[in-house]
Amino acid sequence: MKIALIGATGFVGSALLQEALNRGHSVTAIVRRPEKLPAHQRLVPQAASVYDAEALAHVLAGHDVVVSAFNPGWNDPEIRQHFIAGSQAILAATRTAGVRRLLAVGGAGSLYVAPGVQLIDTPEFPATYREGAEGARQLLNMLRDEQALDWTFVSPPALLEPGERSGRYRLGGDQLLMDGESPARISVADLAVAIVDELERPQHPRRRFTVGY
Repeated sequence: MKIALIGATGFVGSALLQEALNRGHSVTAIVRRPEKLPAHQRLVPQAASVYDAEALAHVLAGHDVVVSAFNPGWNDPEIRQHFIAGSQAILAATRTAGVRRLLAVGGAGSLYVAPGVQLIDTPEFPATYREGAEGARQLLNMLRDEQALDWTFVSPPALLEPGERSGRYRLGGDQLLMDGESPARISVADLAVAIVDELERPQHPRRRFTVGY
């Protein structure tokens, strides 16, 4: 598969890059600083701005799928606005490039914890992550209105951690996965396993899914 990966040097993106390359896929890694990427025969580093839809479309053309692990950065004081603007440009560029499939990595905030109640709207949700989570929720809403793309949205569980690759996980839908009385967790390496599994064997066209142990 020929994958265009946006945000390949981030926490999730770097794990996705490693997993995809290890499985034999070719990856164009779209980042702000290509020099941070490792050398690999099936890796093409590409500097591009996610906010420039026209230029991004040229980079995305010819790929089988676009995978967006875009995040403006948790220290960005305007993370919500930048997340929404970048996501809008990514969607527009993917359509213009003629790439049918888009998989976007979002957050756990839009997962439901009770009927009509999403995690982001609970008092316990950390204020530090609220603005970024709101941007990711808006992306999911944009995708649900999307007509042209065959999209999938991935929400990690509430606890996404560094850790080893076990290759195991369980799938969920729109509800927050639990581990008994506690929120489920997963390593970023196993989140990457679940995402590349979805790329290879699609199970969630035009739907959101979540994963956890």
